[in-house]
Amino acid sequence: MKILILQPFIPHYREEFFELLNSKKTLDVFCYEKSAKMESNNFKKSSFKTSYLSNLSLGPFLFYNFFKLFNKKHDLLVLMLHFGHISTWILLLTKKIHGKKIILWGQGISVKRYMVEEITPSRLLKWMIYFSDGVWFYTDKELEQWKRIFPKKKMISLNNTISDIEAIVTRSKVLNKEELKTKHNIHQEKCFIFCARFTHPHRRVDLLLSAIDSLDDEKFAFIIIGDGNFKPDFSRYKNVYDFGAVYDLELKSELFNIADIYFQPGWVGLSIVEAMAYGKPIFTFKRSEDILQCVEYHYIKNGVNGYIFDSLTSFLNTVTSLSSTKVTELGENSKKYVIDVLTMNNMVKSAFTNIVEVQTNNK
Repeated sequence: MKILILQPFIPHYREEFFELLNSKKTLDVFCYEKSAKMESNNFKKSSFKTSYLSNLSLGPFLFYNFFKLFNKKHDLLVLMLHFGHISTWILLLTKKIHGKKIILWGQGISVKRYMVEEITPSRLLKWMIYFSDGVWFYTDKELEQWKRIFPKKKMISLNNTISDIEAIVTRSKVLNKEELKTKHNIHQEKCFIFCARFTHPHRRVDLLLSAIDSLDDEKFAFIIIGDGNFKPDFSRYKNVYDFGAVYDLELKSELFNIADIYFQPGWVGLSIVEAMAYGKPIFTFKRSEDILQCVEYHYIKNGVNGYIFDSLTSFLNTVTSLSSTKVTELGENSKKYVIDVLTMNNMVKSAFTNIVEVQTNNK
């Protein structure tokens, strides 16, 4: 029997997950967003084969054509853990009629309401999880929270990661930093790198600009990778090296190898996984009502593989006094965390194990 998975679209950084899982358990993947919308949000499309699922949406609510999911060759559906998906509610509430098992896949918490929901979890998500047969969460932190509520539910953490993560770990060992700095005309002693899409204000670019303005432009450089509607004009800074959107792996490898530290003030997500694979410590600011952070923020261990700052002042005091030895130590810990926890093989193994448990559970 095949597994059916529903997603909005498959970006390039998720491609390997579906390819490896498909090699273990044959998949049919349906997507409800068209390529044009994905490209407008600065995503690169995966080449993994998918089918389009017609739908209607209004704000956060989505009604997709769930009748297409009733194919007899699918005994298990992997749907999204999103309370706005009306069709998913219908499928959950009619399981005894259609007879298919349902795994829900999602963060398990709202990034924008994180500080509230980590204390009082969403009631709507609670009901979705209750009616499901299993759940895939992105990180251990959300899994632990929901395990306290549903200790017997078949739930796992995927430890969300990106395609080709093992190759990035290997690639980061073979390039000479000083030669690369000369190639790209970067002369500053310490170099930060920022690699994310400028598609909303939650990246807190204002704090990035404040950091650039406050640091000596002869000692500190900033490499910028990414485009988007909220991207500021960096041309007035002589110590900012703006490369725009970069999908060329050779160039990206060079830029990450030049950098000493990955710095993203807010909304850190999967971009930090890539940076950690390159052996970069992660610098960001503490989650608050004003500074939102995605669930991958949990991967940052303060003082171990990066620093989480309370203020711009504490950031500036640290970076101006931090030794190269400490930066190297933090970076090595970042890479070790990726090797130990965030490989794609581990992510696929967790998903496959849960699929088998759900399919063999007759309760």
